[in-house]
Amino acid sequence: MPSPPPARRLLWLLPAAGAAAALIATNPGPAEFEAFAGERLVALISTELCSPGALPLAAHLLVQDCPQLIDSQRNLLGRLAAEATQRIDLGLFSLYVSEIGGQEVLPGLRIPRLRAVTLAGAGQLTLLQSSSDNGLQQR
Repeated sequence: MPSPPPARRLLWLLPAAGAAAALIATNPGPAEFEAFAGERLVALISTELCSPGALPLAAHLLVQDCPQLIDSQRNLLGRLAAEATQRIDLGLFSLYVSEIGGQEVLPGLRIPRLRAVTLAGAGQLTLLQSSSDNGLQQR
């Protein structure tokens, strides 16, 4: 069977190269990941900390609007996540592997330890896998 002429082969390569270039150009970078992680952490921490009985009574007396307090820390949480994340850049897409938490915030009260794997590609960030040690731990 004769091979197709070079011009015909080139016609197939151009769209593939164009698609690859578009994926590379739209691969979300660290700044987009930081914003994504900040949003996710605000939602997770608000659920964990602001639910009834999650915090000691003394903390509830000090914190009047728990969800708003957590939301006001969105940028800081995003930066913390970015610092605790390894980016594996594969050109067409990236994987972000994050491991954060475990710090003691009050005597006997530790932030949950979180691990997440996020896929970044085609202008989107998608959480592939996440795990937690199930909330605040009191010793």
